[in-house]
Amino acid sequence: MMEESLSSVDALCEILDARIPNASRNPEIDALASGKPRLVVLNRTDLADPAATKQWKAWFERQGFAVIETDARSGKGSNTFAPAVRTLLAGQIERWREKGQSGRKIRVMVAGIPNVGKSTLINRLAGRKAAAAGDRPGLTRGKQWITVDAGLELLDTPGILWPKFDSQETGELLAITNAIKAEILDREALAAGFMKRLCRYYPQALRDRYRIEPDPEKSGYELLEAAAGKRGFLISGGEADLERMANTLLTEYHSGRLGRLTLESPPESDPSAAL
Repeated sequence: MMEESLSSVDALCEILDARIPNASRNPEIDALASGKPRLVVLNRTDLADPAATKQWKAWFERQGFAVIETDARSGKGSNTFAPAVRTLLAGQIERWREKGQSGRKIRVMVAGIPNVGKSTLINRLAGRKAAAAGDRPGLTRGKQWITVDAGLELLDTPGILWPKFDSQETGELLAITNAIKAEILDREALAAGFMKRLCRYYPQALRDRYRIEPDPEKSGYELLEAAAGKRGFLISGGEADLERMANTLLTEYHSGRLGRLTLESPPESDPSAAL
């Protein structure tokens, strides 16, 4: 459906989760959108590490994309969308003007994986509830045209995932950020892996939130167990309730209580600078 619609749009906008810009990219989009001007929206920047977002913005710009940063929930950055589109298409707009088509509407396809904030951003841009939005994947079912202003229309498309993840890490990152249901993976294993990630790249978050020392020699399960003990999450016999701690860890990450964390770095950057 998206491939069939590309001939009727002037550009393609891909909305990514600023916490996992690479893992939240559908690898099939590049082939699908070949030749079309591209805009990347790094959304949820309120939850991402600002330094890492800066790195990712520069990285995408080096790939030839226009890039803006937004927080769709608060609306921050959404006012930069239309100007960025018009700048991206400045040459095309000038050609239309020369042909006497200065009133022609700009049409942009908007794509993104499930639960990346696509519909929330579109509603911000349209100034009304034009697209179904919520904190769960799969709300947009079909394509629909949405008018942003007199000269700009967006083609909203369903959030889609590709058939097979290229790595286990990609699946884990998508589950941690709620792009896919965490229930399809073992939540304790997911949380244990997340603990190791935090221990390596954001140790202060573990000290501040769970009052545990992020010992790199400990396994993710041991860190999860230590956090459960600090929280008093115990079951019969004084054993740590890892299931409750796993659920708490993921919930607190989703709500931003662990701080502004980015979980992967641009391919060309120093991996110790951000995760």
